Amino acid sequence: MGSERTQPQLVMRRPHLRDLPLVQLAEGYTVRSFRDGDEAAWEHIIAETFETSLYRFDRAMRSDPAFAPERVLLITCGDEPVATASAWRADRFGPNTGYLHMVGVLPGHQGKHLGAKVSLAALRRFVEEGRIDAVLQTDDFRLPAIRTYLRLGFEPLPIHENQRQRWRAVFDEILRPDLVRQFQPTLDGPIARVEGLS
Repeated sequence: MGSERTQPQLVMRRPHLRDLPLVQLAEGYTVRSFRDGDEAAWEHIIAETFETSLYRFDRAMRSDPAFAPERVLLITCGDEPVATASAWRADRFGPNTGYLHMVGVLPGHQGKHLGAKVSLAALRRFVEEGRIDAVLQTDDFRLPAIRTYLRLGFEPLPIHENQRQRWRAVFDEILRPDLVRQFQPTLDGPIARVEGLS
């Protein structure tokens, strides 16, 4: 599976936000909200994760009406931000749905489940805001991220006919043919219609 983006991006949904565990981090790591001065660190994490320098915090995040500092979560190692996820709003998915956005981990800190931990912190933020479920968008080739999202309780939400086979290919790539069976009703069922995406 190459690293070319196939359109539309895959969508995953966590159907509820009940029974979320606490965020437990190894010694030396803490989770906190964005503070003024974190812009460059956020940009560095995102640039390393997505292998692009296109994202600028002010344009990508602060200028969005959904922005609030408490919605941008960071995991720090000592004083250095090393992972981020945002508990965003995207009303096209519904007014009570949280949108997990811009998840990234610095390469030197990967393999420690920090992507899952910072995403969990964002899910817990959704609960504080009264959201009832959560969605995210990702790419077919981001297999480690997809594994993480599946462990966090996210499920495929096909929004285009081409995604039925794309999800089957993803499950084949991650050596989880059982997920094809588990999600067969979803993969064979109706396509979800999302304004601006479907």
